[in-house]
Amino acid sequence: MVFLHGTAHEFIVDPWLFCEASMSFRKKDRYIVAVADATDAVMKELLEILEERRFPVEELLLFGEEQSAGEKIDFQGKKRVVSRLSKESFLGADIAFLSLSSQPGKDYARIAVASGCKVIDVSGSFRGDQDASLVVPEIHAAAFSDRSGIICNPSVSAIALCLALKPIQDAVGVTRIVATTFQSVSGMGRKGIDELAGQTVALLNFKDIEPKLYSHQIAFNCIPHVSEFHDFGSTREETEIIHEVRNILSDDSIQINLTAVRIPVFRCDSYSVYVETRKAVSANEVRAVLSEAPGIMVYDDPQKNLYPTPIEVAGKDELYIGRIRQDESVPNGVNLWMVLDNLRKGSALNAVQIAEKLIC
Repeated sequence: MVFLHGTAHEFIVDPWLFCEASMSFRKKDRYIVAVADATDAVMKELLEILEERRFPVEELLLFGEEQSAGEKIDFQGKKRVVSRLSKESFLGADIAFLSLSSQPGKDYARIAVASGCKVIDVSGSFRGDQDASLVVPEIHAAAFSDRSGIICNPSVSAIALCLALKPIQDAVGVTRIVATTFQSVSGMGRKGIDELAGQTVALLNFKDIEPKLYSHQIAFNCIPHVSEFHDFGSTREETEIIHEVRNILSDDSIQINLTAVRIPVFRCDSYSVYVETRKAVSANEVRAVLSEAPGIMVYDDPQKNLYPTPIEVAGKDELYIGRIRQDESVPNGVNLWMVLDNLRKGSALNAVQIAEKLIC
């Protein structure tokens, strides 16, 4: 029995029960799956992917905050009702997908683990926790540690960079990367999409706009400001991506310089990446290595104008890579241009792949 005390978001979970529950996951033929917040854009994508990939769902439990309770969501041909999230929501569930930010989200995740769930966190709330696992299934082919019972989706940019860097690291070593991320507004959820759409309509109708979510106008603009700035000039987003990449690649010696930029694109993030390798390697060799790597689509023939763009990659599962070329300014350098669907592989699909790995 699990004892949960408190009201609202003030929960006390017995630590012994928490540890015991985190070890109690049993493989079955079908699973009771909980999703919260089910009305979030990423989680709606996740539900579609669960259905597409025929995940063995015995029962689906949908939860949301008070304002979204009562909404109906289609799944497997039926209308499913979103219930209000509470401390009893996860009792009986096997796997919980959570997209709940800030402290309440962390509280609910711990309650889910104490209730006997394996928790896959999509919000990023646990990425900095020592005991939480950052998992990219294509990279973590072997069983991964999840001592806390909570497994984390890395940030979208960390997933993209590591998918590309891991095969190069294995082949010739990676010593340094310099990257710029061009992040779409859907990374800020529905509010980001609405702000870009609203500003675009207003400006095309010669109306004034007032930025609300972003520090500057986002329509027809680029903003080199994703999350808050540190005193030393980098943003939290930039420092967290660097930490996650080193963590996932298990190499703290890689030198990383990164700039994160918000761009007026609704969906898909793009990346300009310079990779410095330990051993000399040609662009053709890198192209061959990436072509064989899981989760990657090499889309690279500039003479035919073949290179990835957000419009072409939206809805795709793979990281698309093009413009693979030598960096003539330094030895052992190669440049890549990459695009990843941030809502799909960057969030929802990665979480579902983690669940598939748990049950296989």
